Amino acid sequence: MSKPHLDHNVFTDVSWWHWVLTVPLLVVHLAGHRWAMPAAMGLCALAGCYFWYRLRQIKPYPVQVRIAYLGWSAIGMLPGMQWMHWIQLCGTTAMVTVGYCPLIRLLSVLPPNHTEPLTVSSVWRAFIKERCAGGLVKWPVRSSVPATNCCSLITDRVSISCSLPRTRPTTMEYHHARTHERMQRRDSSVAAPL
Repeated sequence: MSKPHLDHNVFTDVSWWHWVLTVPLLVVHLAGHRWAMPAAMGLCALAGCYFWYRLRQIKPYPVQVRIAYLGWSAIGMLPGMQWMHWIQLCGTTAMVTVGYCPLIRLLSVLPPNHTEPLTVSSVWRAFIKERCAGGLVKWPVRSSVPATNCCSLITDRVSISCSLPRTRPTTMEYHHARTHERMQRRDSSVAAPL
C-alpha cells in the first residue's frame, strides 16, 4: 500500500491559495490582532466575487462556501462568539492540508443543495464517507470511487467542489465553468415537471 505524499497539483489551484492565505490571517486574529479578521474576510469576499463572476450564479459551491464563510466570520466578530473563529481555523487548516472541508459538507446537506430526505445515512455519507482530495497531503485510499476535489470544478462525477478548474489538467477530468453552467441548466430542465 502506498504512503501519503504531497499533491503538487494544489499549487496551481487559486482556491487552495486563497485558503492558504486565510489560515495565517486567522492565526494572527486569534493571537489578538483585530485587523487580521477583516483582512481574511476581504480576501474571502474577493475570492467569492471572482467565483461569482466566473460562474454567474450563487448556487455553485465555490460561491456558496465563501458566502457561508463570510457569514460565519461576521458572526464570530460578535461579543462572546470568537470561539467560532477557532472552528474556522481548524476547518480551513483541514481544507488546506488534507482537502477535508467541513463547511462545504455542511452546505451539501442543507435543503437548497440536498434533494433527498435528510437521514442519518445521508449525513454520514456527506461528512464521513464522501472522499475528498484537494489538500497538500494526498492519502491513499482503497476504493474504486474517485475522490471529490473540494477545490475544483470536476465533471458530473463529483458532488461537491469549491473552486474553478486548475490551469493544468491532472489525472481527473475537468471542465470549464461554462460547461458546468450548461450541465446544471440541463439537469434542472430534466428535473422540471411537465
